[in-house]
Amino acid sequence: MEFCKQFNAKTQQAMKDALIIPVIITVYQDRSFTFELKTPPASVLLKKAAGLHTEKKKGSGAKKAGKETVGKVTKKQVEEIAKQKIQDTTAGSLEACMRTIAGTARSMGITVD
Repeated sequence: MEFCKQFNAKTQQAMKDALIIPVIITVYQDRSFTFELKTPPASVLLKKAAGLHTEKKKGSGAKKAGKETVGKVTKKQVEEIAKQKIQDTTAGSLEACMRTIAGTARSMGITVD
């Protein structure tokens, strides 16, 4: 019950935004625990930036990556996503993280302008 209270308190804003929040939970032998919240997946943030999160259809991504476009994001939006995600990536710089996010967008059928 204590976990639920702490988790709900820390993820209150994310729940309002309907974002997926990955969590790493460590439970110890004395039944105490710690948990670490990660940033939402890049695909979820890209869908939100491209306006695809409101669609009801399954997947909301391109069926043929590279041939079909389902949305657009700006370089500024990619930069904002990269700033948010950089702590959870192995990218050495913001530019490297932006290239990774742009690659994820391309594979989803989202163009970066």
